[in-house]
Amino acid sequence: MNHSTLHLQQIWRRTSWLNILLLPLAALFTVIVNIRRWLYQKAWLRTYISPVPVIVIGNITVGGSGKTPLVIWLAQHLRNLGYMPGIVSRGYRGQNRHWPLRVTAETDPQLAGDEPVLLAKHTGCPIYAGPDRPAAIAALLKNTSCAVIISDDGMQHYAMARDIEIAVLDADYGLGNGWMLPAGPLRESPTRLRTVDLQIVNGDAADGYAMRLAQPRIAPLYDNEPPTDLQTWRGQAVQAIAGIGHPSRFFNLLTRHHIKVEAYPMPDHHAYQITDFTFRDNRPLLMTEKDAVKCRQLNLTNAWVVSVQAEPDKGFIQDFDRRLKNILNQEHVHHGQKIT
Repeated sequence: MNHSTLHLQQIWRRTSWLNILLLPLAALFTVIVNIRRWLYQKAWLRTYISPVPVIVIGNITVGGSGKTPLVIWLAQHLRNLGYMPGIVSRGYRGQNRHWPLRVTAETDPQLAGDEPVLLAKHTGCPIYAGPDRPAAIAALLKNTSCAVIISDDGMQHYAMARDIEIAVLDADYGLGNGWMLPAGPLRESPTRLRTVDLQIVNGDAADGYAMRLAQPRIAPLYDNEPPTDLQTWRGQAVQAIAGIGHPSRFFNLLTRHHIKVEAYPMPDHHAYQITDFTFRDNRPLLMTEKDAVKCRQLNLTNAWVVSVQAEPDKGFIQDFDRRLKNILNQEHVHHGQKIT
């Protein structure tokens, strides 16, 4: 099993001789990123403009920050407002040969990637996955009646115009050491955050909007029993896996509920095999929902899934609703460019 991603995340938290050695490559990467963005801004590279509003939820760092729970929350929020949302996703590590791919809760995550399948399971929204976001949007609009589109990630996918950009930051990880790839975790400069419409911090925020991952629940991996409060596991000794951007966030959630955890961090989007589960005993195995969509076919014993729900600040909700209302009540506009 390759743990290089986990090692990089630790390296990117600090400044070391290795980071310094990588600074020339980071400088080159910065130049390439800035030139590419400038070409799109000047319309020298083509941008697809959707006939319905597009909301991008992303970040400027490599690794997880809590985007998926916010996408799930936003899909339900849009439904509550009376809109029909659809979702596009990259389908990272999906092995399907032909994109875009229509994704349902029953789609094999090896074909579509784990996040689109998880989103389909929780939202019930029509979802198309594929590395070409404009093609995914076009397929979504051709085959459904969506009034609003949510892009799971895609902040750097400038071939796709967007009406609202939401940047999600991780309170614990922040911007790491603040350096660009490969010397640090940044895909774009921190100044990019000044251009987004909304920022929200996953965790405690010193200022601005915050989002909590609350109401932790737990249910068996293999049957349809209703989930129960995670607090009922207080004092139990468990083994826990987490193949997410920042596995420590999941393990800390369990320990905050006074669960005794033997932690097994995995790389983000890890493709699980039965050989990953050669544990010493049959203590309960706890995992995230993102892990669960890839583990169901492995016939694990005594396996449990922990779920959480995103709870954004009321101020964030009010700000988002106001922006969406302005877009829908006016001519369709993408960052000042009127659609004709």
